[in-house]
Amino acid sequence: MNTLLKIAALALLLPAVATPAIAQTDYFTNWPAGTSPQDVGKRLAEHFIPAPHQGTGTIFYGECATWYGALTFAQLTHDDALRQRLIDKFAPLMPGGAEAARIPVRHHVDDSIFGIVPLEIGMQTKDPKYLAYGQSWADRQWENPQPDGLSAETRYWIDDMYMLTILQLQAYRATGDHKYLDRDALEMVSYLDKLQQPNGLFFHAPDVPFFWGRGDGWIAAGMAELLRDLPANHPQRARILQGYKTMMAALLKYQSKDGSWRQLIDHDESWPETSSSAMFTFAMITGVKNGWLDGPTYGPAARKAWMAVIGYIDQHDDTTNVCEGTNKLNSLDYYLQRHRKTGDFHGQAPILWAASALLR
Repeated sequence: MNTLLKIAALALLLPAVATPAIAQTDYFTNWPAGTSPQDVGKRLAEHFIPAPHQGTGTIFYGECATWYGALTFAQLTHDDALRQRLIDKFAPLMPGGAEAARIPVRHHVDDSIFGIVPLEIGMQTKDPKYLAYGQSWADRQWENPQPDGLSAETRYWIDDMYMLTILQLQAYRATGDHKYLDRDALEMVSYLDKLQQPNGLFFHAPDVPFFWGRGDGWIAAGMAELLRDLPANHPQRARILQGYKTMMAALLKYQSKDGSWRQLIDHDESWPETSSSAMFTFAMITGVKNGWLDGPTYGPAARKAWMAVIGYIDQHDDTTNVCEGTNKLNSLDYYLQRHRKTGDFHGQAPILWAASALLR
């Protein structure tokens, strides 16, 4: 074959070789109008600022998680004005502030997560009063640990593996002190050993053998957050990464055709639920972006999940199809009959996390 024929033959081969490589990097770009993480995150963060506190008592964990997501989004988009308004919204909740009566008081994972917000503000602004206040919540969580080294707030509800671990992780991010990271890893492995089932999913609690969507969402998000910071040589990293990958493989199997997941993950008769779907979306995006998950396998699923989740944001920028607050109960009907809510912070928060994950 002469030289010209060889060049022509090579040119014919090049598109077939190059196209898959381009496609593999294109999971999280080229969004349809109005669906990009910048657009969606901005809408939800702006909507959060004037929103009233949910509930009549102290600040609840879903609001803290939403605040954290809005703050990370503001940082990643370099939106200083948005960040300042988020800080201004929180300032009255500092000790001595006008809304100090709303500061949570229980030694409980649902209350202690409050500390993630001042820690995030402190990290972004370098303001020592926010850093110190946030760190005090993390230290309080381990004031009287169990004999096995776990927090006294340990209860083996799967929700804890976000609400407990994110506080200690934020304290590590703020201080660089590895004791916070080691606490997290110890807790996470304990919950993995206790609650993860052979199919990769998690029971809500040892005595509640159901794969409740948001419960599993909390641990999916918690593992993804922890793996972002856990060093490669950490003694618990391999175990946590194994648990994470096993769960992601299960979620791939149970993902609905529209990209969402259901209120009870393995029950087709259950309704599509937004908060769990958004948490799984966050976890999957984070895995693809960090190389823990195979891109060609999980990238399209994560993109499809994002598009499905944002489709549940209504014209008022409220998230629909959010499962109401849920305690544990050994009853299938209890989970199947949970009410759907609109505008609940349980649903707003993880969409903001997913937007931030897409921007990292």
